[in-house]
Amino acid sequence: MSELASSFAHVETWVFDLDNTLYQARHRLFDQIDERMGTFIASRFAVDRSEARRIQKDYFFRYGTTLRGLMSEHGVKPNDFLEFVHDIDHSVLPADEMLAAALDKLEGRKLIFTNGTVAHAESVLNAAGIAGRFDDIFDIAASDYEPKPAAEPYRKFIAETGFEPKSAAMFEDIARNLEVPHGLGMVTVLVADTENHDGAMINHLNGDAEGAPYVHHVTDNLGEFLHRLVHQTNSEELNA
Repeated sequence: MSELASSFAHVETWVFDLDNTLYQARHRLFDQIDERMGTFIASRFAVDRSEARRIQKDYFFRYGTTLRGLMSEHGVKPNDFLEFVHDIDHSVLPADEMLAAALDKLEGRKLIFTNGTVAHAESVLNAAGIAGRFDDIFDIAASDYEPKPAAEPYRKFIAETGFEPKSAAMFEDIARNLEVPHGLGMVTVLVADTENHDGAMINHLNGDAEGAPYVHHVTDNLGEFLHRLVHQTNSEELNA
């Protein structure tokens, strides 16, 4: 059995982050969210865009999400923020036929674990042509607005969905969000698109580049990675 196929042979549950993971960062969808976060902060605190961006990124790096920082330090209501920043044009995402086909062939439960919202996730899945392929979406509201990489959201996610971590794999664009899953025994995959500038920056700042000890595999294209995985797995089963 190939090294890739053997490392996933025991996996029964597939866990996916959403933004810049289930779609490629090069499509710039998250840039729209990033821009609207800056607009929200500039308006709320009457600061210029430069200061708004400084606040935004400071909270993102320190709290895991900009929202968590705004809630913790300013009492911002999460729904006000989330509804505003996710009011974007999802149609910029093209249908990802390779990813859709790979997901169809991937045996086991498929879950989404996101620091975004269910509504945003559903819009992404529809635009990317991969809707109807996931068994559940666990979002930021379900984790009481405590984001990854804190350990508590993972505990809640696992308790609610009822899967065994040692029989699971997780795909993420931010390496530090894979540290807890790795500690729980999950196979970890970093989706490191070169166009994901925020992901690359936070990975660099945290010393979590591709060589991070809790990252088992790295890819710059989730669809191609899963396509290769299911092809190798199916070929070896046929030859067994």
